Amino acid sequence: MACTCSGGILSNSFKSKNELVVCFGELLIDFVPTVGGLSLSDAPAFKKAPGGAPANVAVGIAKLGGNSAFVGKVGDDEFGYMLVEVLKENRVETQGCRFDPNARTALAFVTLREDGEREFMFYRNPSADMLFTKEELDVDILKQASILHYGSISLITEPSRSTHMEALRIAKEAGCLLSYDPNLRLPLWPSPEAAKVMIKSIWDQADIIKVSDEEVIFLTGGDPTEDENNMRMFHLRCKLMLVTEGAEGSRYYTQRFKGEVGGIKVQVVDTTGAGDAFCAGLLSLIVKDPAIIDVSTWSSQHTFAFGQDDELTSKVHTSDDSSGGIA
Repeated sequence: MACTCSGGILSNSFKSKNELVVCFGELLIDFVPTVGGLSLSDAPAFKKAPGGAPANVAVGIAKLGGNSAFVGKVGDDEFGYMLVEVLKENRVETQGCRFDPNARTALAFVTLREDGEREFMFYRNPSADMLFTKEELDVDILKQASILHYGSISLITEPSRSTHMEALRIAKEAGCLLSYDPNLRLPLWPSPEAAKVMIKSIWDQADIIKVSDEEVIFLTGGDPTEDENNMRMFHLRCKLMLVTEGAEGSRYYTQRFKGEVGGIKVQVVDTTGAGDAFCAGLLSLIVKDPAIIDVSTWSSQHTFAFGQDDELTSKVHTSDDSSGGIA
């Protein structure tokens, strides 16, 4: 399918491979109600806003002073060009963006109900991001990345699924760290079981994994506040796994250490994009100093600061190929 490209030669703002985070996946329009606390059907009107978890992370990193790029596909339409322009305005490199003349940019309606739960309605039948092909990948920018960050939505259908897998292969072979936030959106999947299968299919490739407590429940059926349950998701090649718990903070796991960090109490307005902001802050630090997730380089001072658990490694679930993963 024909497409046009955005961007061109990488800007001079890129200082080195070690400072570039490439975010792969969906870029879309979120329609949010003009009045909060209502269901989608009760909202009187909506306003458009840029969305898409990987794109949110790219913008977040750039706003924190880091170097980021986005790789994905939008429609050759006004929404698509608006979204790519927003990336550029926020100093996100867009040479990996593609425009599809035969499909529209994805749309999502999202609201925060009075009970605090989010409600989503998606329009993708199919949208341009679902039609992203391997031939359209910008291989050069993937090879320049220090970290490739991605979710699971592009795994739902072909050809975007194969394109996702190819991006992982290229980045990994180039020595890139792989960062995975499944960002579960069940309404987009044909069934919960299909979502579990595909989310787990690339689990053991990730060096960094971020999951929410709700995703832990979905993937394991267990209690996300129990470390032993969470370690069922840890695999032996993983350098850092984090479980976010909303207002309560987050839990972190490595092959040698585990711990908890409490949340900062704030007046919550809307939790949409909170996980993406978390990822942006995390990756903006790791890309500057990857040694902070390499436990082999940690001194006794690190051990004291984070707290060592001699039994942690013994709790890692191992599969037949000793790679670990979700039971």
